[in-house]
Amino acid sequence: MTAEDTHKVAELLRGQRFGFLTTTSPEGKLTSRPMALQEVEFDGDLWFITERTSDWLGHVATAPQVNVGVGSGGTWVSLSGHASIVDDVAKKKDLWNAGVEAWLPQGPEDPSVVLVKVHGDTAEYWDSPGNRLATAFSFVKAKATGEKPDTGENKVVDL
Repeated sequence: MTAEDTHKVAELLRGQRFGFLTTTSPEGKLTSRPMALQEVEFDGDLWFITERTSDWLGHVATAPQVNVGVGSGGTWVSLSGHASIVDDVAKKKDLWNAGVEAWLPQGPEDPSVVLVKVHGDTAEYWDSPGNRLATAFSFVKAKATGEKPDTGENKVVDL
């Protein structure tokens, strides 16, 4: 891992509001749910806030290997890592915002609110040039010329 690689992943995650957190159920089935990404300086870790009674937290306890998928426009990030449940009131207060308050009005000091920390092992990203229109144009051009479309940059980063 280089600082430049981590910076690139951080740049692609910046401004993203939601990700799909995928866990493995005790029966071995992959399950995903949309989760709000907490705005923190990305250092390889992602943070989520949820209720302690969320059924899927049991998945984290038995199979902590998770994936978080984030994407919009021409940018996608797939981060694989290990999740842990964190009960830290100071960290909850640090991450608390109006969006979290809307879902969890009981506040950060309430014991029913917990953090989920995903410590990233690797991130794979796809960063297409331009926006959706540019990507679509690249596919049309490829069809007309017989060349491969310019799908942008794709890289796996060890975190």
